[in-house]
Amino acid sequence: MTVYLVGAGPGDPGLLTRRGAALLAIADVVVYDRLIDRAVLGLAHPGALLIDAGKRPATDDSPAGEVGAGPARQGHINALLVSHGRAGRTVVRLKGGDPFLFGRGGEEAQALQAAGVPWEVVPGVTSAVAVPEAAGVPVTHRGLSTSVTVVTGHVGDDTAPGVDWESLARVGGTLVILMGMATRAAIADRLMGAGLPPETPASVVEWGTMRAQRVARTTLRGLASVTLGSPSVIVVGAVAGLVLESTAAPLAGRTVVVTRAPEQSDPLAAALLAAGARVLQLPLISIEAAADGGAALRRAVAEIGQYDWVAFTSANAVGPVAALLRDARSLGAARLAAVGRATAEALESVHLTADLVPDRSSAEGLVDAFARAPAPGGRVLFPRSASARPTLAAGLRAKGWTVDEVVAYRTVPGPPPAAALADELAGADVVIFASPSTISAYLAGRDDAGRPLAAPKAVACIGPVSAQAARAAGLPVEIEADEPSVEGLVAALVAHRAAARP
Repeated sequence: MTVYLVGAGPGDPGLLTRRGAALLAIADVVVYDRLIDRAVLGLAHPGALLIDAGKRPATDDSPAGEVGAGPARQGHINALLVSHGRAGRTVVRLKGGDPFLFGRGGEEAQALQAAGVPWEVVPGVTSAVAVPEAAGVPVTHRGLSTSVTVVTGHVGDDTAPGVDWESLARVGGTLVILMGMATRAAIADRLMGAGLPPETPASVVEWGTMRAQRVARTTLRGLASVTLGSPSVIVVGAVAGLVLESTAAPLAGRTVVVTRAPEQSDPLAAALLAAGARVLQLPLISIEAAADGGAALRRAVAEIGQYDWVAFTSANAVGPVAALLRDARSLGAARLAAVGRATAEALESVHLTADLVPDRSSAEGLVDAFARAPAPGGRVLFPRSASARPTLAAGLRAKGWTVDEVVAYRTVPGPPPAAALADELAGADVVIFASPSTISAYLAGRDDAGRPLAAPKAVACIGPVSAQAARAAGLPVEIEADEPSVEGLVAALVAHRAAARP
């Protein structure tokens, strides 16, 4: 039994430490704060008990309960950790930022220690430094600031003195204020009253490192008029006047929904994350074997060497066919055609090479390419989806080829998304569709509470077929990849974002 006090970082799921992620994967119980991103909670073991211990304004004495049960006071959280720890469970107490920087992690550690429950702290990336950095504000900078002071926004009252703002005004360097939006006017007055010039630069960063991040650059005099809300980090000092904008993460601040089947989505999600996007995984469909259990495909592959060509219009068909080949010699003299680069790469992953890849990545492009292929009018095996368009088979037959179609796989609707994930869709910037089947599934989809999925703000399509299907369904297609590939799609998203910038 161990209770781990884990820092979840400033908000962006990518800033969670590897140690924190590893502990989430084995935890029996996860007690989390209200600002923890759902993608971080998604790293928890599927059987873990998730407990919302988020403290909100006007909290009451209600104990913490399961997800969504409401607010919890610190005493209840301490008791909760002790109770689960004593029961021999592995517990992750997931806290925003770092557990020991204004996170009351020290109090929780004291409670566990007094109860004899083993505990360990796992440091997190603190918002006091990470949030200003994400906004292009270095908290130290040569010639501007050689020190940083981190304080809460408490201004004091009759019962507690609060922060000595007058002394901080004389310290110099950078002042980072957490939880100070409600008292920002009083803070500014105190600092100016102690001698800080009213024109001292100040920055406010709301939802730092997250897709909803907003930045207000002002002065100490103008701090009171900033209208951003919580959670926000306030930076006061010369460094707040710097404007540093990274170009290495062109999709930073964008939330992109990936609707591909789980087995296909990882490369796309990885490329989007590398470009700085926040990714919501919404697997609307899954890939399954043909309805006959693959019997027809087995018979066709057993005679595959008798064909002149085997044509693939999807990477999804490559795996089922390759799994039935004893080795490459089974192909005999049959050549391989791939509709595009992604499908050709799927063949390469099983040590096969496409002999024919059209310049235009579409079924129409493949039909045109076959007109220049050797052995015109020969036999073609076409392993396809159960719902494949008739374009390739009909086009080849019209040009004199004999085409044997066999179902290699089928797409079926995935499970309904959780209501909380569905709620996030409404705020997403772009929904990506890579096939007409995902479009149909989205439009017909409902979350596990029975509600229809939110209409996309903007739609990105991996190729012309998906784009045509999306437009026919009345969806706003703003982004279409020039090349139907992961790289082409990400490039199109980046170009669209750049064009939208003022």
